[in-house]
Amino acid sequence: MRIAVIDGQGGGIGSAIIRRLKDEYGEKVEIWALGSNAIATAAMMKARANRGATGENAIIRSVARVEIVIGTISVVMAHAMMGELTPAMAEAIAASPAKKILIPLTQENLTVVGVQKDHLPVLIDNLIPLINEEMTTDV
Repeated sequence: MRIAVIDGQGGGIGSAIIRRLKDEYGEKVEIWALGSNAIATAAMMKARANRGATGENAIIRSVARVEIVIGTISVVMAHAMMGELTPAMAEAIAASPAKKILIPLTQENLTVVGVQKDHLPVLIDNLIPLINEEMTTDV
């Protein structure tokens, strides 16, 4: 199973997600670090991603080739991440046939009603059952 983790700015959230996924699954999953900038990609690669790519074209092409896309809710919002996430990136991510697992964290002017605020480690822990579900339905 291929999982794309998308992040921007410093790559801290993506790195935390990748570390948790690697701790849980080891090499049972292939993790692609897709950064909106080189710093984010480098940080996610240090967290033990299997592959890494940076920028608009890399994200657009890669999200069509994975089974799961993970990121903050901002990855489907044009101009998010202080403008790093282009409209083409947001459209490609949203249109990807991959299952999207989005963490409700954002620095944007956005509130998602009905979502309880929690700390990042708890939100990342909540990803695992969703991925397990995808892995069992993929067989």
